Amino acid sequence: MTPTVPSPRTPLSQPSLEDRIAQWYETELGWATAAGARGLPVRLLTGLRFDVLELPADAGLAVLRRHAGLTGPVALMGRRMRLLVAAGSAEELPGLLDWLEWGGVALDLRALGAGGRMTAPSPPGWAGAQGAAVWLRPPEPRHEVEPTLPAFAGLGCRGETPDLVRLVGTAATECHRARLSRTNSAHANAQPLAFS
Repeated sequence: MTPTVPSPRTPLSQPSLEDRIAQWYETELGWATAAGARGLPVRLLTGLRFDVLELPADAGLAVLRRHAGLTGPVALMGRRMRLLVAAGSAEELPGLLDWLEWGGVALDLRALGAGGRMTAPSPPGWAGAQGAAVWLRPPEPRHEVEPTLPAFAGLGCRGETPDLVRLVGTAATECHRARLSRTNSAHANAQPLAFS
């Protein structure tokens, strides 16, 4: 009788960094993710637990300086800042900008809502390049994010929820100022800004 030799075991594959990041978002925060191909950043699905206001980083930093308590989690990716707001807010943005009399002004202010995706920053304290996205103000694991997000009063916000109208008004003002400042610095002899 010939002794049977077992086949060599195939080593268990280690989960990729992207898989671990997606798992962190799903288990620690309860957020839906869309993993791409290996090596591509994980995406967070917007419109489910939150929407996103996206604006230039210089305007976003000015918003944070003016109203530190007005926002929930904040992410930075390159030269773009992303402010998490209540789900459903993206649909309200065009009408809200019109109501605030910013509707006819070219602002570099966008919203991601239902069906949108944003690059997931690396979880707080994790090393690794996740598409160069980072949390400036990270979400807290095992805490509901919704009460910290700016919401429109018509969307059922609670009394302690930050006000979406104030945030959008400030963001529009700072986007406009940033654009004028960039234009003004491009032209050395340009007229100084006429507002404070």
